[in-house]
Formats: sequence, C-alpha cells, structure tokens
Amino acid sequence: MTPESHAPTTTDTSRTGPPPGCPAHGLGPGGLRRLHESDDLRKLYEELRAEHGPVAPALLHDDVPVWVVLGHAESLHMVRTPAQFCRDSRIWSPLREGLVKPDHPLMPHIAWQPMCSHVEGDEHKRLRGALDSAMATIDFRTLRRQINRYTQRLVNDFCEEGEAELVGQYAEHLPMAVMCQILGMPDEYNDRIVEAARDMLRGTETAIASNAYIMDALARLTARRRADPQDDFASHLVRHPAGLTDDEVREHLRVVLIAAYETTANLLANVLLTVLTDPRFRAQLNGGQMTVPEAVEQLLWDEPPFSTVFAYFAKQETELGGQRIRRGDGLLFAPAPANVDPRMRPDPTANMQGNRSHVAFGGGPHECPGQDIGRAIAEIGVDALLMRLPDVELDIDEDELEYTESIASRHLVALPVRFMPRPPQDVTQRPNHDKEPQRRSAWHIGAPDPQPVPAAATAPAAEPAAAEPVPVSPQPPLPEAEADRPRGAWQRFLRWWRGY
Repeated sequence: MTPESHAPTTTDTSRTGPPPGCPAHGLGPGGLRRLHESDDLRKLYEELRAEHGPVAPALLHDDVPVWVVLGHAESLHMVRTPAQFCRDSRIWSPLREGLVKPDHPLMPHIAWQPMCSHVEGDEHKRLRGALDSAMATIDFRTLRRQINRYTQRLVNDFCEEGEAELVGQYAEHLPMAVMCQILGMPDEYNDRIVEAARDMLRGTETAIASNAYIMDALARLTARRRADPQDDFASHLVRHPAGLTDDEVREHLRVVLIAAYETTANLLANVLLTVLTDPRFRAQLNGGQMTVPEAVEQLLWDEPPFSTVFAYFAKQETELGGQRIRRGDGLLFAPAPANVDPRMRPDPTANMQGNRSHVAFGGGPHECPGQDIGRAIAEIGVDALLMRLPDVELDIDEDELEYTESIASRHLVALPVRFMPRPPQDVTQRPNHDKEPQRRSAWHIGAPDPQPVPAAATAPAAEPAAAEPVPVSPQPPLPEAEADRPRGAWQRFLRWWRGY
C-alpha cells in the first residue's frame, strides 16, 4: 500500500473495517491499529515499526486517526522544527471536522489552553519566558535539603514496620511533597492532593472533581501571592514582567505540578523496581560501577515516565519518516519506542551510562523546563531509601507486579517490600542505616594517628569531659553541643552539596 492510502486524516467512510467476529481484534477502518485497545503497547509499537517504518498510522478512541512517531531522529526533527509542527490543536483536522467530540477521553490532554505548551511565536516567548525565569530562581542547594528531609519523614512513617508499599507510601508522595514546597503551598500537601492527582491522571469518573480540587488549591495560592508575594515559584510567576493573568498563573502552576508529579513518581518507582528486581543493576550500584544519577538516566532510556505525549500537529504539508503528512494531521510524540529505535540503539539492553540523548523530556521549544528537578527528586529519593534500608527486598514474586497502562504512560500499581525494622531518624540528618549518627573523625592530614580509647574512658564520668577531646575509633555518637563544630573546606562543600 502507498503512504497515501494510510493517511490518518482521511474521512472516507467507504472503507470498511473487519467484519464482526473477525480475528483481527484491535483493527479499525483501513486496517489501522487501535492504540487504546492494545494490552501491550511496546509490542504494538514494534509491529508498527516493522510494518510502516519510523512513522506509522494508527487510531485513537472513537477511531480518530493519528500518526505515531516511532523513530528517534524523526521525533527530534518534529519537536525541534516549529515551522512545520506545533502544539496548537485548533488546527487539528479531525477536531475541525467534528470527529473529536467534546467528551473524547483525550480532550483534557489535547484541548487547546492558554499556556506555553500550546502556543507559539511571541505568545510562547512571553509565557515560557515567565516559566523559565521562575524556574531559574530555584536554589538547588535548598531543594536538595528539602528533598532529603521529605525522604526522611516518609521513611520514618514505615521504617519500624519492616514492610512497606513503595509506590503508594513513597514514590507517589515524595514528588508531591517537594513540588508543593517549591510552588509555595506546603500546607496543601496531604493524602488528599496526592489522591486527587492520581485520580485525575487515571481519567476516572471522579477525575473532573479531582481536577477541580487541585485547581481550587492553585487558585487560593495565586490569590495569596498577589496579595503577599514570597520567595517561591508562584510569587515569581505572579510578579514576572510578562504580566500573567490569574488564569495564566493558575494554569502554569497546574502544568508544573502535575507534569513534575507524574513524571517523577513514575521515574522513582521504575528505578526502585529495577534495583529490587535486577541483581546486576543493584550490584553495579553497590559496587560503585554505577552512580545513582547514572541509574536514573538509564531508566529514562529504558522506561521513560511518559511513553507518549499528546500531541503535535502539522502546520503544512510535509514528509516525515517516509510518510506524507498533510496539513492538520496529528502526530503522537512517543519517547518509549523512540528510545529503542534500532537504527540508533541496535541493542535495546545496552548500558547507556553517561548518554543523555534520549527523548524522555522532549526537546525543542517545548522541552520539559523542570527536568533537573525531576532528576534531583529521583536521585535523592533512591539514594536516601537505600541508605536507610540497605536490605530492602521485594516482598512478592516479580511476575505478580501489576501495572496500569494507557497510551500516555505505564504506571506501576504497587511495590511491596520487606526489610529489617529500624528506628526513625532526625529529618535534619543525612539518611543512614546506623542506629545513631556517627561523629566525623577529628583526624586530618598531618595529624598523628588516632589512638584507641582506654576501656576506663568509656565508663560514666563523674565530671565533665576534658576540653581537648581525643580522637577515637570507633567514634561515639555526636553530642548535640558539638553538632555545629567547625569543618574543613572540603567537608563544608560536601555538606552544602548534599543539602545539609
């Protein structure tokens, strides 16, 4: 068949699909695959690649035609060529022709809204400029400290139990807690807002009510910052010279909150799952052959948080991946199949350490502006959990794990684990698996070797200790009075970098 015979924007109803009872389940008009009926999108994407190449025709709900961009090079070309492709769904032919109804399941993702991800030109520069400026005000030293403290609080909630469910109790909570802090509404963080975000993303019957709950919280935040600006993300958006309206501020806060929450929750859960189920992966982490940031980057290749992003639209007739794309055609940006494009990655199991050429965060004018925040949350979240619970293990067989899969993403439902119970820790301390924090050695280059403490020195003393403490090994817990003792330049730098 010619590419034109597969053009997804055709409205020719004379072409019939498979007759009732046909074994070609999942096929629609013209023999095209229905993405939303697939129970294994990875397999389907590879079948489409083998049949059509790097750009393939397919169908969405209600048999709405669309192109799926499967190739890595083609994906980058699409997102980096705003003269040919945009995010403005108002030019989408199926929408203009009435094929996409107002209650279409994907309308919340595709419907045009006055935000930077849906506009272009000068309006995009105005809105994206305000968003980028607000992002630039985030102090990553403070951010790392906040992430560390939230990880401590979350692990403290279950560390004494010896068991936990790391998706619902950890991966879904940590990003929301951190993002509420960044935006300027830490008091809004609770179980309800986490449940509302998950419910809205799942598209359930109560998704509209959940979205309203989140928008109400963001509206209150916007009003507070108009009246009383602070040093937070919302305040910087409100005060930006671009002059965003309350609606624009609220919509952009929603984009940042939900996008950062969903992507980071998925990424964190995927890294933890790989650590628990892949002995070689965990051995590389434990043995120092792989750092946690490298592990996170590997998962961005293998299991991107969003498998598909809705959607780009052709502004003119063009060619992409050997297919003729008509003006008004819709195209799905699909990081999952693009990251395993055999022309770029012949071995999909290959180690991609140090390589950031994946498309997990998009590219071009609409590249994710908060990707470094997501990386920081995932990196610290994984590192802190393994420091607190180094013996953590999966509590069920790997084949018992369940996922909820949609065209947009593949979300791990639950990750039950077991470990040796441990006491809670001070949230201001660096995560560790010792019962008590250990004091740093007072020894330094040029100093004499530390001498062991005599047994008598460990007995309870009747009088205060001498003014000049003797370095000991092993070291006793650090008294609170000495917590702020002076440190060397290198120690101070490491403490600053780690967020303490």
